[in-house]
Amino acid sequence: MTSDLLIKQAEIVLPEGELLLGDVLVQQGKIAEIGTALHSESARIIDGKGLTLLPGVIDPQVHFREPGLEHKEDLFTASCACAKGGVTSFLEMPNTKPLTTTQAALDDKLNRAKEKCLVNYGFFMGATADNLDDLREASPACGIKIFMGSQHGALLVSTEEEIEPIFAKGDRIIAVHAEDQARIMERRKEFAGISDPAIHSQIQDEEAALNATKLAVKLANKYQRRLHILHLSTGIEAEYLRTHKTPWISTEVTPQHLLLNTEAYEKIGTLAQMNPPLRSPQNNEILWKALLDGVIDCIATDHAPHTLEEKAKPYPHSPSGMPGVETSLVLMLTEAKKGRCSVEQVVKWMCTNPAKLYKIPNKGEIKIGYDADLILVDLNNYRPVLKENLSTKCGWSPFEGWELTGWPVYTIVNGNIALDNGQLCTDVRGKALTFES
Repeated sequence: MTSDLLIKQAEIVLPEGELLLGDVLVQQGKIAEIGTALHSESARIIDGKGLTLLPGVIDPQVHFREPGLEHKEDLFTASCACAKGGVTSFLEMPNTKPLTTTQAALDDKLNRAKEKCLVNYGFFMGATADNLDDLREASPACGIKIFMGSQHGALLVSTEEEIEPIFAKGDRIIAVHAEDQARIMERRKEFAGISDPAIHSQIQDEEAALNATKLAVKLANKYQRRLHILHLSTGIEAEYLRTHKTPWISTEVTPQHLLLNTEAYEKIGTLAQMNPPLRSPQNNEILWKALLDGVIDCIATDHAPHTLEEKAKPYPHSPSGMPGVETSLVLMLTEAKKGRCSVEQVVKWMCTNPAKLYKIPNKGEIKIGYDADLILVDLNNYRPVLKENLSTKCGWSPFEGWELTGWPVYTIVNGNIALDNGQLCTDVRGKALTFES
C-alpha cells in the first residue's frame, strides 16, 4: 500500500530548470503539492536537507537478459541496480530467449516484471523479416527494435529490402541499432585472426555506423515514420544528423560513448568491448557538442551485462556489452559538477526527454499530478565505483574505481520507497508503463 511522503527542504529541480529550495508532498503515489513549509499529519517525513530532488531517470535502452539468459542478469537483480542508480523506469530490448517477437513473448515478460521489478517497466518488440503483424499489433509495447547489424539469427534485419516494409506500415516508433552488417562481415574477414580487442573498433568502424544511420534516416523521411537512432557513437553520424534530422527523428548517446574511448582497451581489455564500439577521443568531443546543442536528445545506458568469465574469453569470442544502470546518473552528475553541463540538462536528457520521446504520460518531471517517481541525490559527497557494492548480477563495471558524486540516497517509485537512505527495499514493485498513441 502506498503511504504518503513529505520530502522537506530539498533543492528541487522543477520543469524548465527552475530550482526551488522546498518541499514535495506525495499522496497516493502522485505529486500532490510543491512548495515551502508544507505540512502533513500522516505522511512519512523525509529530510531532504543538503540533497537534490530530481525526477526518476527513465532508461530507454537496456538488456536485462530474462528470460533465457538469467546467469548474466535477471529482472529482479537489474531492477535492484536501477533503484540503486536512480532509474525508476526502463525500456527493455527483445534479444532474450525466446526473442520478444510475439504477443505471447511480450505477455510473458510483462508477467515476469510484475512479479520481480522494483521499478517501472516497458518492453520493445523485436523486428524479424516476417513478423510485421506482431510489430503493429502487440501491446503494450514501447516501440519496435531493428537490429540492422551486430546481431545474428532472426533479429538481424540488415538489408533495405527487409527493413523498408517495417517503416512502410504502422505508426509505432522504430528504434534502430544502426550498423551496416555487410561492411562488418567484410572487415571481419580482413582482420581475421587478430585477438587484440582494440581491433573491434576498426572492424565495426565509423563508416559501418554512418551507412546504417543514413539508410534509417532515408526510410524514416520517405514514410515520415517516427525513428529513434540508438546509442549514437560517432562524430560523423552526429554531424550528418545536424543537417538531416527531421522532426520525426531522435537519437541518444550512452555515457560510455561520452566518457570512454579506444584508450580503454589498454586498461580494461574486453570489458571495454561493446556494440557499437568505443571510438576515438575526438569522437567523445563531437558527441558532447551534439548533446549540448540538442542534436542528441537523450541518454541511455544500453545496459548489456555479461559474466566476467564470458568477458575473459579472447577476442573475438568475448561478448560485446557492459552494465550501466547503476552508474549512468552519477557519471552525468559528476560531469555536471565539473562544469561540462548542468544538473538541469542532465534531468532533461535522462528524465524529461525519454518520457516525451516515447510518449510516457505523467513521468519525467516534478509536477503536481505527475507520478511520484523521484530521487534524492547527494551532490556533495564523492565515492568510488566498487564492484562489491554493485547490485547487477554480473558484478563488474567499466567505471570501477572512478570517484563519482550524485549517488541516490532515496529512490521513490510511484510513491513507494525502493531505496531508503541507501538501502534497497526489495518488496516494492513497479508498474507497467503506458504509451500514448
